[in-house]
Amino acid sequence: MVPSTALTAGVVPGRLIALPGVYRPQADTLLLANALAQEQLGPTTEVMEIGTGTGALALCAADAGARVTAVDVSWPSVIAARINAVRWQLPLRVLHGDFATRTRGRRFDLVLANPPYVPSPRAGLPPRGAARAWDAGPDGREVIDRICSSAPSLLRPGGVLLMVHSAMCEPAATVARLQAEGFSAGVTARARVPWGPVLRSRREWLQSRGLAEVGEQREELVVIRAQYS
Repeated sequence: MVPSTALTAGVVPGRLIALPGVYRPQADTLLLANALAQEQLGPTTEVMEIGTGTGALALCAADAGARVTAVDVSWPSVIAARINAVRWQLPLRVLHGDFATRTRGRRFDLVLANPPYVPSPRAGLPPRGAARAWDAGPDGREVIDRICSSAPSLLRPGGVLLMVHSAMCEPAATVARLQAEGFSAGVTARARVPWGPVLRSRREWLQSRGLAEVGEQREELVVIRAQYS
């Protein structure tokens, strides 16, 4: 296998079709794509993406030669990812439903996750709508914590989890949870990006929770790499 150093050369995230309500590739997608480009991928590598959206990251992995399964709870996302796979002529298996349920009994060499991670005043996850792609409970960790606890059953020994989320969600807590599950884990990439409309609309609430400073305009994103022992 050779390093996938040009993952986005074939698949251009900005040119992917996104149906209404489907999360479009943004800064977090590109940050995770850059991390993915550092991994060893090849025809024997089995990859799973949790919450595929348009399929951008899954298609990057498929473009590098990996065998890829993508899962999403949103039917519009599943349809968009399937359309994009056909348009880019890349083999991609796209499943609808819960990532753990739909892949039960299978283990992968690499798991990708750009989960919902925006702290929300509403408890729990939205049952429907576009907000399913970003709202993740008051601490933003509803899906992150589930991925951490599920990761040992998803990965083969030596397998890697790559996950991106906001620094608002306490990266140290993610690393600690993964280490407790038997992973060697750490933050491997960071980027600061301007606040989007969702964060701007919640400024006062985020400040009241101690998740943002007064006048803060930029959000830090992190990529966490965890390798299973």
